[in-house]
Amino acid sequence: MSDADHIEAFLDAIWAERGLSDNSLDSYRRDLKKLSAFLEQRGSNLLAARREDLLAYLGLQMREGRSPRSVARYLSGFRQFYRWQVREGRIADDPTALIESPRLGRSLPKALTEEQVERLLMSPDTESPLGLRDRAMLELMYATGLRVSELVGLQLPNVNLNQGVVRVVGKGNKERLVPLGDEASRWLTSYLETARPALMKGASAPEVFVTGRRAGMTRQSFWLRVKRHALEAGIDRPISPHGLRHSFATHLLNHGADLRVVQLLLGHSDLSTTQSYTHVAREGL
Repeated sequence: MSDADHIEAFLDAIWAERGLSDNSLDSYRRDLKKLSAFLEQRGSNLLAARREDLLAYLGLQMREGRSPRSVARYLSGFRQFYRWQVREGRIADDPTALIESPRLGRSLPKALTEEQVERLLMSPDTESPLGLRDRAMLELMYATGLRVSELVGLQLPNVNLNQGVVRVVGKGNKERLVPLGDEASRWLTSYLETARPALMKGASAPEVFVTGRRAGMTRQSFWLRVKRHALEAGIDRPISPHGLRHSFATHLLNHGADLRVVQLLLGHSDLSTTQSYTHVAREGL
């Protein structure tokens, strides 16, 4: 088997085991292909790689300016690849076994203030279909803490306005029900009744949020819209769609929400992931 075949076999296996998203699988594939090309230059291949080969590759990434967090991500993917190869009996030893991950400082989520969120929500021109769509998306994201991929991937059958909930398919194909809240429900209803039909012009698409091209929005296009609205709102600090998710969690904790409730709403499988938000709340105090 070629390196490419070994990579695809590994990706098929972890998809079946863990139900990873296409983005995660693409990331693994990209990192392993780069490692394969590096090893080929050294007269080796993925299954013949030694610890020294992997250290040389990771060292090269550091010298080229990759952050410790990126290098740690590469190493994590390589570990999973080689552990799977050992488990399958294709190699005897894991070359990553004695390689230590780079030390990482705590990266705290950056949350907007409640006043900044209010200005951002008010920024879109709700008299236009695109502006009303953007307002509904921002309101929904801030009210629910959805990931960007969950927001743009939300489909019409998964929205229940009568009960005020959305059914979200998150990481690992795990489903959760998330309450909308009155304000987000109001804007989402308005968008679905007026703006979406105007954008679709009689066409059909399963996604809730669509563009003027009558198709679902991408993460990149929503990021550009958020950036534009933040600029119009006078928010002079870096912002991303994920910043609203951070803000949702931090503001809930600031107002006394239980950590496990926030964990369920965000769809975190591990409570320690949610606990990072408590550090943000503490810094705010």
